[in-house]
Amino acid sequence: MILNLFVQNGGSHKGAWRHSSTNVEEFHDVKYFQRLARRAEAARIDSLFIADGLSIEAKAVQHGPILGFEPLTLLSAIAAVTEKIGLIATVSTSFNEPYNVARLFASLDHISGGRAGWNMVTTGVERTAYNFGLETLPSHAERYERAAEFAEVALKLWDSWDGDALVQDKASGVYADPGKVRDIHHRGTHFSVRGALNVMRSPQGRPLLVQAGASDSGRSLAAKYAELIFTIQNSIDDAKLFYQDIKTRTAASGRSPDSIKVLPGLHVVVGATQEEAERKARELRKLGSIERAVMSISNLLGIDFSQYSLDDPFPELPDSSEVNAYQTFNHMIKKIVEKKKPTIRELLEKHWIGSGQLSIAGTPTQIADLMEHWFLSGAADGFSVMPQLSADEFLETVVPELQRRGLFPESYEGNTLRENLGLASVQ
Repeated sequence: MILNLFVQNGGSHKGAWRHSSTNVEEFHDVKYFQRLARRAEAARIDSLFIADGLSIEAKAVQHGPILGFEPLTLLSAIAAVTEKIGLIATVSTSFNEPYNVARLFASLDHISGGRAGWNMVTTGVERTAYNFGLETLPSHAERYERAAEFAEVALKLWDSWDGDALVQDKASGVYADPGKVRDIHHRGTHFSVRGALNVMRSPQGRPLLVQAGASDSGRSLAAKYAELIFTIQNSIDDAKLFYQDIKTRTAASGRSPDSIKVLPGLHVVVGATQEEAERKARELRKLGSIERAVMSISNLLGIDFSQYSLDDPFPELPDSSEVNAYQTFNHMIKKIVEKKKPTIRELLEKHWIGSGQLSIAGTPTQIADLMEHWFLSGAADGFSVMPQLSADEFLETVVPELQRRGLFPESYEGNTLRENLGLASVQ
């Protein structure tokens, strides 16, 4: 089983920052994240993941922390105080250039000794376009076409140095063999890049590639390039179908199905007893902001929910293939709305303020039971874990329970992220 820890200020719940146990003054202190990383590494967590976005809604800052440090900068600081844990950052393919991104991740891979991972996203928030000289977000299809070419260029750049290109022979005066460093001469629809990369080949050969889209385009992108895929799944039956689809698409792309690992998101509230866990969950629900939830779901679905009363029926959503925002979220919410017919308030309070994803409030044994069931049933290769409060209880109680059951290793098998995930090295 693979365990990725989603790093968020105070916890994944949108009201966690208000909880009495949360020290909000730590949120902009790099030492807070370094301490968290060291605790996660001591528990043998495979990787840390930091999400990112390139815009904020000014009025949203009233209701809680909005993102934080730029991920690669933060992960470089974390790399300096850790040795084994993987370091995964989100970087958009829609608002960056391949040369810059390839250089950044190759550098992080060097700095960390082979622990870097890149979560490729296409960005579906309309207001982000306004920060980059655009009047509207490019279409969903165009964003994914660009993402595929972006990944192709990045791979070429990482491969522009052979592994043995660095000679460093003082006697001959040869620092690197120019015959083993090559321009890539890429000319495509979206990019024209000559190369070569100005960072030598990194310890992993290439940083680990991660993808998080579950639309048809997102699945195809993952099947061709990704080695991890983060996914939103609420039911084990849907998760099994998604798992099999990804493995089938990966095989159709000419890769081994085992070369990609599927990690559903899992929100957890841990308690010594069921009653304690449920009490914590109730406390968090009371601290969540309905106003922030309205802004969040408006951005993700591309619909202005401020025009509705909270007690109106949740509006009918279009087919996900017609959506230019986040098709995965549209699909998830559409299924809930069609099945339960909630009001806007009911949906936000039950499915959004807390997580919107698979979640459990329970004892370490109950949480481990759920994870074991999904893992052994072919619904997941592991989980991207999002503690709704501090990660400490999960690290100190759930992880040892999984290890006791033989589901999760007690020590790291190797030094690089790929080695510790059981993935083949890149030659």
